[in-house]
Amino acid sequence: MKFTEGAFCKWGYELARTEFGAKEKDGGPWVSFRNPVTDNEIVVKDVIADNFLQQILMRPADYDVIATLNLNGDYISDALAAQVGGIGIAPGANIGEGVGVFEATHGTAPGFAGKDRVNPGSLILSAEMMLRYIGWTEAADMIIKGVANTIAAKELTFDLALLRAAIRRPKRREHPHGKEEVQSELEQLIPGATLVGTRGFGEAVIRHMDD
Repeated sequence: MKFTEGAFCKWGYELARTEFGAKEKDGGPWVSFRNPVTDNEIVVKDVIADNFLQQILMRPADYDVIATLNLNGDYISDALAAQVGGIGIAPGANIGEGVGVFEATHGTAPGFAGKDRVNPGSLILSAEMMLRYIGWTEAADMIIKGVANTIAAKELTFDLALLRAAIRRPKRREHPHGKEEVQSELEQLIPGATLVGTRGFGEAVIRHMDD
């Protein structure tokens, strides 16, 4: 990792200098250049991964774009997803020159297929990014509105309900009605909430687009 990540760091600075005319900032190694569209300053800097995971929690506003390699990228993306609701709601995209592939951050999750249990928010918001990428901003805005209004209306999947209730996990009772008691417990902790499955959340998003 010392050699691969060291080379990646060196290449990043070289690219900023050769392609964008970046200049050293405060004696280096950080560099900066002007955004050709907005004329705002862009600062390119490097941070060791473990230190970055601390900094992104304490000073998230200091970072807009993160460039890293695959292994640390996996750690960082899941950790940052937890800050905004978890991988169930975090969208994902792979964008190259003229091509974009959009997908749920958590992958296919085949173990949950057909069970109507998981949060479809990651896939829905990935679709929103895809629509915005191809210029369909009105449709993308409708999806954002639908998701925001659904959560505001407290129509929540299990993972979102846990976050809203600010608990790690309710105590499931060891009897056939355990699932119902868990649902009842969450709904008591979140007055006015309705727990929904995958399909229910998707239908709620569509319904709340017109709110």
